[in-house]
Amino acid sequence: MAPATPRPAGALVRNPKLWLVPTVLSGLVTMVLALLYLGGILSPNDDLHRLPIAVVDEDRGPLGKEITDSLGKAARPDSVEWRIVGRARAEDDLASGKVYGALFVPPDFSAAAQALTTRRATARPTLTVLTNPGVGSLGSSMAAQINQVVAQRASATIGQRLAASAPDPTTKVLLADPVEVTTRVGNPIGRHSGLGLTAFYYTLLLVLSGFIGGNLIHTGVDTALGYADSELGPWHTRHRTVPISRTQTLVLKMVMTAGIALLTTSLLMFSTITILGMDAHHLPLLWIFSYCATVAVGLGVQAINAAFGGIGQLVSMFVFIALALPSSGATIPLQATPSFYRFLAIFEPMRQLTDGVRAILYFDARADAGLARAWAMIAIGFAGALLFGFAMTHYYDRRGLARFTPQPEPPRQEEAVPEAA
Repeated sequence: MAPATPRPAGALVRNPKLWLVPTVLSGLVTMVLALLYLGGILSPNDDLHRLPIAVVDEDRGPLGKEITDSLGKAARPDSVEWRIVGRARAEDDLASGKVYGALFVPPDFSAAAQALTTRRATARPTLTVLTNPGVGSLGSSMAAQINQVVAQRASATIGQRLAASAPDPTTKVLLADPVEVTTRVGNPIGRHSGLGLTAFYYTLLLVLSGFIGGNLIHTGVDTALGYADSELGPWHTRHRTVPISRTQTLVLKMVMTAGIALLTTSLLMFSTITILGMDAHHLPLLWIFSYCATVAVGLGVQAINAAFGGIGQLVSMFVFIALALPSSGATIPLQATPSFYRFLAIFEPMRQLTDGVRAILYFDARADAGLARAWAMIAIGFAGALLFGFAMTHYYDRRGLARFTPQPEPPRQEEAVPEAA
């Protein structure tokens, strides 16, 4: 049989059916990605909902209680979750990432304020704003700004009261803003921690490692077994098809995913910690967590690809990247995102992994800092990937839905039989 005549691109490009699927998919994916990514970051202050901030009132006079009683006036109702606790509890909450910041009222606050109208004054009354960079620079900054608004409002109120009894106009001017507000770090992190962003980028690397590695393994195995063609530049390769069921193919891909993750996890830590010098502690625990996280993502990718076939990579991209990034709470606190993203954060993997990495890097690997939940969600991810993947492939195999078998390799030119005249 004579070879088919090649079709010119000019003739094919005018075929509307050729444009339909890629045009619709490209448009939908672009629109959904734009809505997802920008929809979660446009107005964090307007979306703020119950941002946890600790307040410690140790004042032995009445002014401290007045400040705590006026907290609801500093922000919209339900925008902040004020936690009035003792010093030890506040420090513990800062050290475990349970609060984004804290406001301290010292024991002598009322006494120092009242002394300003007398000759006994030695210093201005002070309120201390504590930040928590380990929960993310933006979240910590938002909490600090809210605390500073509270402190400035308290200073103005106290100043008006003291100025009423001031003996001369000059003193009244000095008492207009009598409270000194100091800001310091409540839970320090290392200098090489990216202002609290290394946890996010490290987690992103874990997810990308599992996602990209899983898809590379998926494609590589299909090519090696003869179920997909390989093209490298002008070179085209097609292997002989190996008879294998869908279930056994998934077993092979998952085993390879777990094996190759040993190398990628080690290289990831070597690159970020040894070469770049990222601040990190609990290295054995970080390696084990990183490995399990990468494998969980990789197994999920294999399960989705096995179930959805050709569009599996697009589906897994939405599951592990598109929906996961804006709902991770890594760069913008979940409390400052719309409710849709807070819902996604319940089950999307990046939020769980980010909490685990943060706990290891910044919060001394405390279980209550998010590490326990992260381990639990990794276990659920493992189980879910195995159950979903093998349930789908077993169903396909039972129904006799064998994978597409490529055409046999065409004979080489010198072996081709000439067409009869």
